[in-house]
Amino acid sequence: MSSEKIGEIKNRFINASFDEYQDLFDKYSDDDRKGVVKLIDTYKKHLISFEKEKRRMYDMFEYERKYSNCQYICGIDEVGRGPLAGPVCAGAVILPKDCDILYINDSKQLSAKKRDELYEEITKKAVAWKIFYIDHNVIDEINILNATYEAMRNAINGLQVKPDLLLNDAVNIPEVSIPQVPIIKGDAKSASIAAASIVAKVSRDRLMEEYDRKYPEYGFAKNKGYGTKEHMDAIKKYGPCEIHRLSFLNL
Repeated sequence: MSSEKIGEIKNRFINASFDEYQDLFDKYSDDDRKGVVKLIDTYKKHLISFEKEKRRMYDMFEYERKYSNCQYICGIDEVGRGPLAGPVCAGAVILPKDCDILYINDSKQLSAKKRDELYEEITKKAVAWKIFYIDHNVIDEINILNATYEAMRNAINGLQVKPDLLLNDAVNIPEVSIPQVPIIKGDAKSASIAAASIVAKVSRDRLMEEYDRKYPEYGFAKNKGYGTKEHMDAIKKYGPCEIHRLSFLNL
C-alpha cells in the first residue's frame, strides 16, 4: 500500500493525461484503501469513455479518409432555415489532416456549453473557416432555399484557402465549380460537416442574443428566432420587428 495520502493520489490522476492512466493504475493496484479503489475505478471509466470517443471520432472521419487524395476538404452546413426572424448562417470549415479534436458532432446533439468549447477549439485549429449570413430582407426577396445557397457560396468563397472538395449536408450547391459530395445527415457522419454546423450555430446564436438586447420583448436569446409559443404571442402583441422574415409570417 502506498504511503501517499489519498488526496495526493487524487491530484496525480487529475494532472495525468489519458496515456498516463495505466501507469497509475499499476502503481496503486495493491492499495486497498476504499478511497484509492474508488479513484482507480472512476478513472478506469474515464479511460473507457475516452477510448470510446476516439473510436467514434475515427468513424466521423470516414469520408475525409475516403477522399484523402484531396488536400483541402471543406465541410459545409447551415443553421437558421426555419426561424421566423434573423438571418440564415452558413459555415465552412477545413479541418487539418491530423485533426485531434474530440466530441465533434451534429450541433443539435451538443449542449450550448460544449458547442462553445468546440467553437473555440475548431476555429483555433482549423486550416480555414468562414461563416456568412444572409439577412431577413434577402430571405424575403429570394426565398429561404436560395438564400441558404447564397450563404454557402459566400462562406466557401471567403475561405483563406480554396477547397479541393466540399462535403455538404445533403445538398448540392448550385453555381459552385468545386466537386461536391452531398451526405444525408452529414452533420452526424462527417467531422468536417459537423464542425461547420457547430461554427455556424454558435455564431448565429450569439448574433440572436445580441438582437435580444435590442428587441427584448421577443425572447430571441432563448428562442433564437424560432416560432415558439412565447415568440408567436409576442408577435401578436407587438407586431413584427425589423429582423422578422415577413414571408414566413404570412402578413
